[in-house]
Parts: sequence; C-alpha cells; structure tokens
Amino acid sequence: MIRRARAVLAVACGAHFIHDGFSDILYVLLPVWATEFGLSFTQVGLLKTLYTGGMASFQVPAGILAERRGEARLLVAGTAITALGFLIAGLTGSFVALLACLVVAGLGSSCQHPLSSSLVARAYETGPRRTALGTYNFSGDLGKVAVPAAVALALPWLGWRGAVEVYGIVGLVAAAVILVLLGRLGAGLRPPSPPPDAVAERAGGSGIRDVRAFTAISAIHVIDNSTRTGFLTFLPFLLIAKGATVPSVGLALMLVFIGGAVGKFACGALADRVGVIRTVVVTELVTGAGILFLLTLPLGACLVALPVLGVALNGTSSVLYGSVADLVSSERRARSYAIFYTLGIGASALSPFGYGLLSDWGGVRLTLTVVGCVVFLTLPFTLPLRSTPPAAVAAPHSA
Repeated sequence: MIRRARAVLAVACGAHFIHDGFSDILYVLLPVWATEFGLSFTQVGLLKTLYTGGMASFQVPAGILAERRGEARLLVAGTAITALGFLIAGLTGSFVALLACLVVAGLGSSCQHPLSSSLVARAYETGPRRTALGTYNFSGDLGKVAVPAAVALALPWLGWRGAVEVYGIVGLVAAAVILVLLGRLGAGLRPPSPPPDAVAERAGGSGIRDVRAFTAISAIHVIDNSTRTGFLTFLPFLLIAKGATVPSVGLALMLVFIGGAVGKFACGALADRVGVIRTVVVTELVTGAGILFLLTLPLGACLVALPVLGVALNGTSSVLYGSVADLVSSERRARSYAIFYTLGIGASALSPFGYGLLSDWGGVRLTLTVVGCVVFLTLPFTLPLRSTPPAAVAAPHSA
C-alpha cells in the first residue's frame, strides 16, 4: 500500500515537473519573442495572459469530469495537448498564431494541478498527506529550475523554435509514460466512490466545509499568484535594462526558482513551528520588500538577492496548498482544488496583460514598484483566519 502511494506520488511529481517546465519557459522566451515579433509590453503580457487563461478556464470542468471518469485519462490527454501546442508554436511565423498555440497549450495544462493533487491526496488518504502534497509541489519547482535554464542554454545553438520543439517531444513522451504507469497502478482509472448523503449535505456541492476560511485563503492565493506572475513576467526586462543577456536571464530565473524550491520546504517547516498565519505574513512582507529593494540594485547584486527573494515568493503558495485539503471533503477534492486553482490561475492570467499596459505607459520599473506594493494587500486577509481559526490554518500543525 505504501509502495503504491509512493508510485502514484512519483507519477504526479513527474507530471508537475513537465507542466511547470512548459509554463515557466515562457519567462525565458518572452524577451526573445518581443524582439523577433516587435512586441509591446502589452502584447508580451497578452501572451502570458492567454496561456494562463487557458489553464484557468478548464480547471473546474476537469475536476468535475474526473469525478465521473477518473483522473488518469484526462491527465494524459492534457499533457499531450500541451506538448502539441508548444510543438506547433515552434512552427509559427506570426504573433496571432503564437497566441493561438499558447491558448491550446494552456487548456491542456489546466488538467494537471487539480487532477494530480487529487491523485496524491487520495493515495495518502490515511498517510502523511500534507508531506506528500508538499513533495508534489516541490517537484514543480524542480521543473521551474531545470527547464527554463536548459532552454536558455540551448537557445544559442537550437534557436527558440528548436528548443521549444525538443521540449514538446519530451512532453509527448511523458504523456505516454504517465498513461502506462497509472494504468499499471490502477490509479485514477475510475471515479471516486460517491459520498455518503450526510457528508454531501455538510460539505455542499463544492465540497468546501469551511467557506469563510476557504474564501480568505483563496483571496491571499489570488493576490499572491497575480503579483508573482506579474513580477516574473517583467523581471527579465528589468534585468536586460541592467545589462543582462538572454542566457543570464535564464540563470537569474533559475536562481529565483531554486530559492522557491527551498521556500517550499523552509516555509512548511516555519508553518509547523509558528503557524500558517504568521508564516504567510512573514513571506508576504519579505516578498513585497524584496521586489522594491531589487529595483535599487545593480545586476550583480540582483543575482545574489534573487534566491532569497525566491524563498519568500514561492513559500506562501506551498503553505496555502497544504491547507486546502483540510478545508474540503475528500470525495469533492478534485472539484475543490479546481476552484482554488482556477481563482489563483485566473488572477495570474489577468495580471500580465494589466501590468503590460502599465509598463507601456510608465515603464517596467513603475510596474514592478506597483507589484511590490500590491503584495502587501494579502495581509488584511489573514484577519478572518484569526477570528475563525480552523485547525488547518490557524495553529502550528504536524505533517
């Protein structure tokens, strides 16, 4: 039983690695596309917005379909569609065609978060679920570290088209492997058992047991995601203005994501010691202040500061993800995760376009100043958690 749970976790981690790799190579490619297609900052933001918007739009339908069909086939299909979207993007010759490819790729990637999270949560229903979900979240950070760095290094030799097509092929192979492994494990092939009537009535159709706490956590998630995406979208342009090259931008992003990977564990440990609310306050204060401080530094000092900023930048999300499972009923977990991810990813989808408009009007430095200030808006949303403290979010907990 333990071996099977670990195997399911490994498959989910692999899917998370691949999909986060697809999502985050965009941060390396956006400056390249801006140069090749002569894009404004608004158009750059639109590229990221439509990809992330595609991810957001199908999260809830994917969660509902998984309740009827199981997660496995949907996860495989989504991975293959994402890979094909990037493969075709490597053949495009216009901005509009590139937009269309990214929308398709985003739609495919929308299946990954709710379905993989649901698979892991069910596999560890009676085990260390929070630890397993933390491991799953960490695997995405490994994809964020490795794939953008690899693509940045490959650009001088393969060009952006070749690099994107190679990773698209990797994605197709990954879809086939996921299909085989989940089939052998018998995981996600059938829908979960229907809930008892009493549980269904208590949790409601969405499966959310504590609406007040879920709403507060979702609001923090929305602000955190939108500011993180806005920062990462326009960070490369800030670094280029300070004298960075495209490969060094890839290095800078790798440093941010390495810090983020460390943050997933460090902030989880901090939450165990001081509680989730205090951890969120600390990470958001450090994130906002760090972004504002980054604007004043030369390029070399920025590279030193980015890993530290990355710890706080990604630390909040890991704490929030681990708390969601405790606020929803097990039989509606895919749907509840889909709602949570849709809200956060929807905010991520809108923010690059909005911040792109602001960048065209006032420049990238003004945009990142606004991003740093907006981060602090998360702090008032910790107050409802203090007044109605569920065990999952108000006090230190054990894994």
